[in-house]
Amino acid sequence: MATATEPRRTDIGPPSYERFLPPIIKKNYGKWKYHEILRPGVMVHVAASGDRLFTVRAASPRLLSITRIRKYADFADKYCGGHLRFTSRNNVEFLLTEEANIEPLIKDLAALGHAVGGIGNAISNIVHTQGWVHCHSAATDASGVVKAVMDDLHPYFAERTLPGKLRIALACCLNMCGAVHCSDIAILGIHRRPPRVQGGLNKICEIPNVVASCPTAAIRPANVDGQPTVEIDEDNCMFCANCFSVCPALPMADPLNDGLSIWVGGKVSNARTEPTFSKLAIPFLPNNPPRWPEVVQAVRTIVDVWANGARRFERMGEFIARIGWPRFFELTGIEFTKEHIDDYRHAGLTYKRSAQIRHGR
Repeated sequence: MATATEPRRTDIGPPSYERFLPPIIKKNYGKWKYHEILRPGVMVHVAASGDRLFTVRAASPRLLSITRIRKYADFADKYCGGHLRFTSRNNVEFLLTEEANIEPLIKDLAALGHAVGGIGNAISNIVHTQGWVHCHSAATDASGVVKAVMDDLHPYFAERTLPGKLRIALACCLNMCGAVHCSDIAILGIHRRPPRVQGGLNKICEIPNVVASCPTAAIRPANVDGQPTVEIDEDNCMFCANCFSVCPALPMADPLNDGLSIWVGGKVSNARTEPTFSKLAIPFLPNNPPRWPEVVQAVRTIVDVWANGARRFERMGEFIARIGWPRFFELTGIEFTKEHIDDYRHAGLTYKRSAQIRHGR
């Protein structure tokens, strides 16, 4: 007869999410009837039991000081029984059970400089990568560009005047850790020149490791003035900066040739149409800190064209598909260039990327 054993305890992996759920969510887990938006940035979930959970969403920078996080915790203790959460787009959401606490919380957030909004037919916070703050492969800054763009688009966050959801993402290089593949508008930092091979590379880097670091075999051993070094095949380089990760003698940053591109039309949602990848709109804009006026103006133009011409609930990609790309370029004033011609031979045009199943007759 088998003997009972204690449950296995381990520190491997994250703790169960159930430990951090507010009591009202634990009680009604999987038993919610509906939700509705009460005002910009405020929504309510109603459970079958009659319980109501209110959510107040506020804009929050991705990079936070401990002082600001403590302020959030103070608000959560004061109004929410200590419960808050951060969304995948860096919004901070306060979860309340008392409707009377909503207005005082919003006033405290406003005094702290935080706008409330971003739910429903509005722009949500911009999800972004590290940028120049903490990334070795960045072609642009992230938080600086996001700050400039959101300062300009702030009314679309704090109000519900857009036709539908608007999701913007920024990745500071082609490695795309900012999830820009499927955003309505994607701001993507790009390098236009391969890494520069500096003299004395063999004295600080192991050449076999440098060669092995390249995923496209663009790096190969070479000999210059009798000294072992490497050379780079520019046609094969995809600007991933893996080589710079293992060898600081191959710097990638280039103030003259680094910049940003703008992509449009992506979405993750299965609503109405299947998920789509972003497509190129503007191949290059210069880095122009601290306010990046060219990028801000380009994004504002695209948003305004969509906001003025889209039907209700129509996402950016659906709007472009309806009016056609020639009309989109005409309305936005974006120049069509050779970079817009997609000649990538391995594009997954025939892959089914949707959870929607349709049966033909």
